[in-house]
Amino acid sequence: MKNVHDLTAQGHHRTALPAFVATRVERYYRERVQETWGGGHIMRGRTAGADALHLSSNDYLAIARHPDIIGSMADTLLESGNGLLMSGIFLHGDCPQLQFENRLATFMHAEAGVLCQSGYAANTGLIQSIASAQTPVYVDMMAHMSLWEGIRSAGAVPVAFRHNDVAHLEQQIGRYGQGVVLVDSVYSTTGGVCRLADIADICERYRCVFVVDESHSLGTHGPRGAGLVVELGLESRVAFRTASLAKAFAGRAGFITCPLEFQEYFKFESNPAIFSSTLLPHEISGLDATLSVIERADERRARLASSAAWLRQRLTELGYNLNGSQSQIIALEAGTEQRTIVLRDALESRGIFGSVFCAPATARNRALIRLSIHAALTDAQVEKIASVCRDIRNEVELDKWASTRRLGDELSSRRRKRESHEERTAVTA
Repeated sequence: MKNVHDLTAQGHHRTALPAFVATRVERYYRERVQETWGGGHIMRGRTAGADALHLSSNDYLAIARHPDIIGSMADTLLESGNGLLMSGIFLHGDCPQLQFENRLATFMHAEAGVLCQSGYAANTGLIQSIASAQTPVYVDMMAHMSLWEGIRSAGAVPVAFRHNDVAHLEQQIGRYGQGVVLVDSVYSTTGGVCRLADIADICERYRCVFVVDESHSLGTHGPRGAGLVVELGLESRVAFRTASLAKAFAGRAGFITCPLEFQEYFKFESNPAIFSSTLLPHEISGLDATLSVIERADERRARLASSAAWLRQRLTELGYNLNGSQSQIIALEAGTEQRTIVLRDALESRGIFGSVFCAPATARNRALIRLSIHAALTDAQVEKIASVCRDIRNEVELDKWASTRRLGDELSSRRRKRESHEERTAVTA
């Protein structure tokens, strides 16, 4: 609480909070900052030096400083300033935002689309506009928090199913009935890939609305970066796709693909759409230029995929449990927040800066460091990441991590199943 006293000493007036608020604030400082983090902060480690490897950005294709994008934004800012500040419901005619909506929808092989203020606004607004208190909404336990918040804001019934467990999803639908199914194509916490085709089959069988958040696959997967849904040919089987354009698109916005008739309905039904201002003109021009860059970024995508695949293989060989990562997102699950601080410090002291994920972004005692690989990493830099992870295994007590024990149990189970199969095959022969 030192900062509070410093502000008071400088003449700032403190507002006394009522007990029901003050108690929650005090509990945070006591239970998390003091008791769990030892008076420090899990998100505040070392300051990165000039030679540090930053693996915390979602700029997977390394295009945030691309001259075409920066130039387009600068020209528009000088020409139009911040434009007309108003809700998007007033937009009509031949305006840049509507033009970009149509262009991005076409790029994603969709009938229509809606540009939102963020991926969070896209998810919450979409669920609010398709679900009600009578609607069961089936959500993967690892799905992004904004999808869960959308369920809450809709007043709908959340029905969780085990991560990537299609059988459990079908069991839940059989129990609660037709509804909405929510998944991420690539899960942001661990980098695992959703079983999209299998879940599409379930949704068709039970006539459920299938919603896929493509935030971490749009731009990095599929033809010209059109996403994993397009890569798998599932466009007609997924009712809605959402995405944050703050990932591979390196901007600030969200997007929803939808049927044409839904486009206007959403803009006049979704609270985030109605009660938020549109994006600024230079943001629209920047996103439009970014789409052009992404369309011709096959070499960057190939580089990203190969670097991530090589590093996943090396880390697995070193004994790290990557929880099924199949993408550019690689998570090192230390478990408790105390162990995660040790891991953070070990990595940062050697120039590797990732993102700390802990509750509520992860389950309790499943905290981790997320490494976001990007296309600009050199072979030497990727090798350095692997070498550092090799060198710190004893320092971070890798063998004591719960995720390491789970990996050992999984490998033992696979070995027993293989040996059992070999025995049955020998008897049959």
